[in-house]
Amino acid sequence: MIAMSIAGFDPSGGAGILADVKTFQALGVYPTAVITALTAQNVKQVVGVESINPDFVSEQIDLILAQENIEYAKTGMLYSGEMVEMVARKVSEHRLKLVVDPVLVAGSGGSLSRDKVAESIKKYLLPRAMLTTPNIQEAEALTGLEIKNEEDACEAACTLGKICPTVVTGGHLKGRDIFYKRSIHFIGGEILESSNTHGSGCTYSAAVTAYLSRGKKLDESLSKASYFTKKAIENGAHGTLNQMWKINNHKIH
Repeated sequence: MIAMSIAGFDPSGGAGILADVKTFQALGVYPTAVITALTAQNVKQVVGVESINPDFVSEQIDLILAQENIEYAKTGMLYSGEMVEMVARKVSEHRLKLVVDPVLVAGSGGSLSRDKVAESIKKYLLPRAMLTTPNIQEAEALTGLEIKNEEDACEAACTLGKICPTVVTGGHLKGRDIFYKRSIHFIGGEILESSNTHGSGCTYSAAVTAYLSRGKKLDESLSKASYFTKKAIENGAHGTLNQMWKINNHKIH
């Protein structure tokens, strides 16, 4: 089993493409990684972003897919509208089954996107996706709605669900993930009092992608990914591979 992540590089290792790669490996999926941007950041701040030329990113995608038979991919930080449009074209060209993590802002509050990237994701990428996994801030940016409670989050999930199946992750509300695919479903959870949440959105979307690539159905993949991510946070994993291997090997086969 093999999957692809198309995302930015976080040198702290807790988020971005390194978190995706470690999650894929922990769940028994061989990772391939296409880097869209370099960042200077840690768990507390982002001080700089350098975008990779979209033509070079396109070349990365083409060369990997020329060699490997990959069915499932996920996106993370794409940074610019030009990058979003290029990735959308490649998804169609290579018929990838895509999970979109619409990364716009780091957990520390630093911007990880240029202006109007949310609009580009909504216009070009979501129509080609099998799932998107926004957090509350990202769902607000994609829909223009203000989200203060679960009812608001349900409205946002329904709005985006008209484009593609949507999970509004619940870490900033009651802990429940809100999944819309023809109707609303709640994936149970609770608020975790932890500072180990850097990269949790990356881990979750990567875990969903990994489970899908292992042949799990979407509903089961969401439930298992939610459990996997919560256990990583509880164990202070910071996305570290050893903790993830322990979680996977003992709990979620």
